Amino acid sequence: MKNILFSLFLVLLFLSGCATNPVTGKKDFILVSESSEIDIGKQQYAPMRQSQGGDYTVDKELTAYVSEVGQKLAAVSDRKLPYEFKVLNNSVPNAWALPGGKIVINRGLLTELKDEAELAAVLGHEIVHAAARHGALAMSRGMLMQGAMLATVVASQGEDYAQLAQMGAGLGAKLITTKNGRDAEREADFYGMEYMSRAGYDLQGAIDLQKTFVKLSEGRNENWLTGLFASHPPSRERVENNIQTAAGRMAGGVRAKARFQSETAHIVNTKPAYEAYDKGRKALGDGKIDEARKLARQALAGEPREGHFYALLGDIELKNKKPEAAKRYYDKAISLNDQFFYYHLQRGLLNEQLGFTGDAKNDLDNSLKLLPTATAYNSLGNIARQEGDIRLAKEHYARAAGNKDELGKKAYSSLVELDLADHPGKYIKIRNGLNRQGGVIAQIGNPTPKDMKDLVIGVEYPDGYGRTQRIQKPLAGILKAGTQEVIDLGTGKMSKEQLRRLKTGVIRANVVN
Repeated sequence: MKNILFSLFLVLLFLSGCATNPVTGKKDFILVSESSEIDIGKQQYAPMRQSQGGDYTVDKELTAYVSEVGQKLAAVSDRKLPYEFKVLNNSVPNAWALPGGKIVINRGLLTELKDEAELAAVLGHEIVHAAARHGALAMSRGMLMQGAMLATVVASQGEDYAQLAQMGAGLGAKLITTKNGRDAEREADFYGMEYMSRAGYDLQGAIDLQKTFVKLSEGRNENWLTGLFASHPPSRERVENNIQTAAGRMAGGVRAKARFQSETAHIVNTKPAYEAYDKGRKALGDGKIDEARKLARQALAGEPREGHFYALLGDIELKNKKPEAAKRYYDKAISLNDQFFYYHLQRGLLNEQLGFTGDAKNDLDNSLKLLPTATAYNSLGNIARQEGDIRLAKEHYARAAGNKDELGKKAYSSLVELDLADHPGKYIKIRNGLNRQGGVIAQIGNPTPKDMKDLVIGVEYPDGYGRTQRIQKPLAGILKAGTQEVIDLGTGKMSKEQLRRLKTGVIRANVVN
């Protein structure tokens, strides 16, 4: 019966999930609707850009130019989507596409291209990933794996599986860092060149681009390996495939080298400034404050309009225990670009440190509007706690506790301190059973980072006459963080039927201060 239900589950999934690929014309197995696909891309686009350096804003004309080229290609694509094109303020050579046509190219990749045809090759490739629903296919594969596991549970336990397609907050990151399969890369190369041809670009640009990528990959350039090559692995096979694709089409077309060089002149000229900044960030991370400051100054000399450089100086002065100087640099960064979360976050943390809670809350709230972070939620929780707003503090700590890093653990610890007395059952685990003599026991577990005291366990059970009995069982001493204890519930011997009807819960618990 289980095998029949499982097979039926897979058949229904297959029948409901088959769709014609708008680019290739093939039947693909996709469980994500087009409207959901567009919504996912729209929701993830801004947070993903924020988390990778934010938009490049110093030269806004550059983004307009990239968007112009991208829209020219999108207009001849096989699928009409709300395409968007942004330039990220990131030195790592990379480009990516989210479902629904949300596309990015990094500043670091633009400085490596030679002409507009090569830019068209990059953007055309990413357009195909969106148009051919490669992201939706990746999600569907993941959902099918979840569904197969869940179907076994359904068949064996009859539980509801309505939440099959739940998606976490990290979906965007997973989608753009997932290594594309060879078929997806072949399709993106082939149809990307088709779009180039329709838009009038010289296909030699796509061939030259792949040749450059292969050469760079053979050089094992770490910057490239962590960027484009991680999700778009180059190969000589892809070069040969591009040559064959171009051979079947008319030679010639637009390369627009002069225009491309004119449009990208500023990022090429300021590339040394960003290289100094990247080195300065690393130096600060290594604790080399003087070296970091020198590199930050060098970066500013090359590009005085870049907020990242002032934020680096702010971080340097913060580490150097000069908060007033740090604040001036964060002020300057925000004045240059108030749409990047990090500047608001750092100034908010600094204002909290200086005791300016009103300013701190404003800055932290502004940072959260741009990118939710555990750091901001944890600090807002601290402020609310100091102000006596325990309800709000618990809300902020709960959000921060969702992170699995050290800060998330710290926020969870604070949450337990505030919430344990009100909701002890959320934090203490109880497992019932019988000992060798047939007496009823309970295993009391404390998975939290806080020691607990004053524990009282409530017990409800049927006696030998079928009457419901209720007792309270205190746990003596302290239940240490991360430990468990076994106690006798004092109900006497029970049958398995009585044990099945027994209920236990935590009535009271307090944190050991």
